[in-house]
Amino acid sequence: MADPDALASLSAAVARDRRARPPGGRQGEAHATAEAAGRHERVRTISGDTGRRGRAVAVEAGEAGSEDLGRIALDNAPPWLASALFHLAVMILLGLWMISFQARERIELRVDPVFAEQIGEQLEFASPLTATDETRVEEPLWTPDELPLVLDPLAAPPELADRLIEGTTPVDVAVPQIGLALSGREEGRRQVLLAAHGGTETTEAAVRRGLEWLARNQQRNGSWSLTGPYRDGGMDENRPAATAMALLAFQGAGHTHQRGDFRDNVARGWQWLLRQQDEDGCFFSEGQMSHRFYTQALAAIALCELYAMTGDADYREPAQKSIDYLVRTHAPEGGWKYLPGVSSDLSVTGWVVMALQSARMGGLEVPSDTFRRVEQFLDALAVRDGTRYPYEIGHQYTLAMTAEGMLCRQYLGWPRDDPRLLDAAEWFLEPDHRITFEPERGEYGRDVYYWYYATQVLHHMQGDPWRRWNAVMRQVLPEHQITEGREAGSWDPAHPQNAQWEDIWGRFGGRLYVTCLSIYMLEVYYRHLPLYSDIYR
Repeated sequence: MADPDALASLSAAVARDRRARPPGGRQGEAHATAEAAGRHERVRTISGDTGRRGRAVAVEAGEAGSEDLGRIALDNAPPWLASALFHLAVMILLGLWMISFQARERIELRVDPVFAEQIGEQLEFASPLTATDETRVEEPLWTPDELPLVLDPLAAPPELADRLIEGTTPVDVAVPQIGLALSGREEGRRQVLLAAHGGTETTEAAVRRGLEWLARNQQRNGSWSLTGPYRDGGMDENRPAATAMALLAFQGAGHTHQRGDFRDNVARGWQWLLRQQDEDGCFFSEGQMSHRFYTQALAAIALCELYAMTGDADYREPAQKSIDYLVRTHAPEGGWKYLPGVSSDLSVTGWVVMALQSARMGGLEVPSDTFRRVEQFLDALAVRDGTRYPYEIGHQYTLAMTAEGMLCRQYLGWPRDDPRLLDAAEWFLEPDHRITFEPERGEYGRDVYYWYYATQVLHHMQGDPWRRWNAVMRQVLPEHQITEGREAGSWDPAHPQNAQWEDIWGRFGGRLYVTCLSIYMLEVYYRHLPLYSDIYR
């Protein structure tokens, strides 16, 4: 007797054959029936000891094709196998879809900028490494591991007396040895001074972005330009002046041709700038006639600082030549202006005084009489009992010239508690005279030149005057630095929403000029140690 399961398989095969074959009338049906019957004759039931559980269908391989074998095997497969195959296919497809989705997905973390303080508030902690405020979001300042041990971060470097040449220090003009000031630029010590004098991670990040912008805009020959390739360049080209300004920014943060992340930029810049110095020691080679001594003073400051910072003998002779040129061209009034030995104004003279002081940092020769004559010029220039200064004798005094004049007075020996100096400091600290980028708040407009000199004067004074000024400066300057696009890291010479609110000298000096002076201000915490610090005693 035939197995019921085999008969069921036979019936299913007949049904499939009918569906698969084209319609052929009765003849076709007869053929299909005969073929199915023949297939039935070839099916045998194989039973073993397993009884009902051991049924199987055997097909004679010699008489059935591979297509029939596959069809019959599929027909006789248990239902769970088909279900398993279906679910396996679904799982594979889901897995491939999830992988594709995750590959396309991007997670973007956006953090709104949070400054280290609010305007008018002062953070008070001894070191950035000991701060415990867990709500701050700035990156910590880490000191490199390879630095030599500094037992006292605020201690003076070795005594410089042996390096000074006789006759370089005035006999009766008390000029502080500001060579000690450059020690604050060293790694390790810089971080300590940053915290001690009110700097933050925010100000340091702004300095870094500014230096990166300068590095991106260095010319292939190593120079920098006042006119481009950036937007809002100056009116006139003067590559020696622009290069000196950029180098001062790098050196102010401790980068030299020997050390620092930007040492290659500094080295290339100096290779180009030294080639511009003529036999007389002058660096002026292009630009307006009025640029001559601005260019010379800027290059001399940078060159003397580099020599003082590194002691590299290759820079001593060009540095001394640059100072000798300034001494030879000293005007009868006691200052400098546009032409050698002709007339004097405070704007040019202030930069030259900084160059002369930078020379003394490196132990270069500066005649005592040069400082005495500068003092005489300042005495003739001062008005309102010595508390205000104009550009030239007989002109109206201004904030910028008063700040520049007071910095000269500090370097020439005025004490911190001099009433004239204190009076000027209070003038700088009036609300309308502080740093601002808002047109409705500034009485005299944007003047980064004034801000730069006032920042130095008040930093040297320390105490309450410096805290009040710095509370605004360290907040406002980073807030208005460009953070996106091609000019990221620079400062706009004009207000981005108000073209009329441009820096008073921004059109002449351009973006590089405004950016460099802004960087100098944010480096003030360690660029020069305060003149009235105990280390000078």
